[in-house]
Amino acid sequence: MSTTKLQDKFGRIHDYLRISLTEKCNLRCSYCMPEEGVQLSPRDSILSAQEIYDIANIFIGLGINKIRLTGGEPLIRKDFKDIIKALSTLPIKLTMTTNALLVDKFIDDLKKCGITSLNVSLDTLNPAKFQQITKRDKFQQTIDNINLLIKNGFHVKINVVLMKGFNENEILDFVNWTKKDNIHIRFIEFMPFDGNKWEWNRIISLKEILDMIDAQHKVIKLLDGKNSTSKAYQVLGYNGTFAVISSMTNHFCGSCNRLRLTANGKMKNCLFSNEEVDLLTPFRNEKDITPLIQNCLIKKNSKHGGIKELSKLNYDDPLMSQRSMITIGG
Repeated sequence: MSTTKLQDKFGRIHDYLRISLTEKCNLRCSYCMPEEGVQLSPRDSILSAQEIYDIANIFIGLGINKIRLTGGEPLIRKDFKDIIKALSTLPIKLTMTTNALLVDKFIDDLKKCGITSLNVSLDTLNPAKFQQITKRDKFQQTIDNINLLIKNGFHVKINVVLMKGFNENEILDFVNWTKKDNIHIRFIEFMPFDGNKWEWNRIISLKEILDMIDAQHKVIKLLDGKNSTSKAYQVLGYNGTFAVISSMTNHFCGSCNRLRLTANGKMKNCLFSNEEVDLLTPFRNEKDITPLIQNCLIKKNSKHGGIKELSKLNYDDPLMSQRSMITIGG
C-alpha cells in the first residue's frame, strides 16, 4: 500500500475523509435544506456501496486513516449495513454523523463494525422548536435514541447549530445536560450555505457563548486534539464536556486535515469551496483517479475556500457556497 501523503501547498497533511452516503434526509432542518427542497442527483449518479469501498481504499492508500459517513441522513440508505461492514475491514477509524432517528435499528451493526463514536445533530431541547426547525414531530424519538447510544457505551457528541432568535436561550440547558451524562455538546456557529437564509447578525460567536456560560459556571479549558475543529471546555465537576466550533469568528483552517466526497462522487477540498472534482465518472471509466485527488488538494486555499474577507461576506455573494449543506455532506 502506498504511503504517499495528501499534502497541500501550505504543508497541511490530510488524513481524514468525510463521505456522504446520500442527499436524502428524514428531517428538513432549515439551515441544511432549503425550504423548497433540493434537486436530487439522478439515482445512477450516486456512489454505489462497492464504489464507496473502492474509492475509500484509494484514499487510504494516499494516507487517509479516518472516515466519517455523513448525509443527508446516512442511515436511510437501504444498503447501509453493507457499506459499514465493508468499510470496517479497512485500516481506518470509522465514524458517522446522524440525526439518531434510526439508530435503534442499527446498534448491533455499529458495534460489530467497530463504530464507537457518533455525532448526533440536535439543535434544540424544546419539542415544539424541534418540530419547527425539522418539520417533523420526532423529538422524543431522537432523545430516546441518544440515551440508548449512551447506555450502550457510545461516545456521543451533540452538534448544535446556534442561530440567534431561535436557540441561543438554550445554551445553558445544553451545558447542564453534561452534568450527569457523559455527553459532549458542540456548539456550531451558523455557517452560510445555499438556501439557508444565513446572515451575520444571526451568528452567536465563540465569545458570546463563553461569556454566557462563564456567567453561570466555573469553566475549565480542556486540551484540544491535533487538527481539532472545536475548542473544548468542561464545567468543573460535570461528567460531560462542551465545545465550540467557531468556523466564522475564530477559524481553524491552518490545521485543516479534512477532505470531502459527496454522494454523487465529487471531491471537495474545503467545506466552503465551490470548486469540486468529479471522481466517479473517471473511476467508472477505469481511469486512475489518484492524480485528480492530488490536483484537487493542491488547489486548496489557505482558508474558507478562498474567501479573503469573511467578515464582509453577504448572503448573495458569488463566493458563498452554491451547494446546500445537505448536498455537501456535513
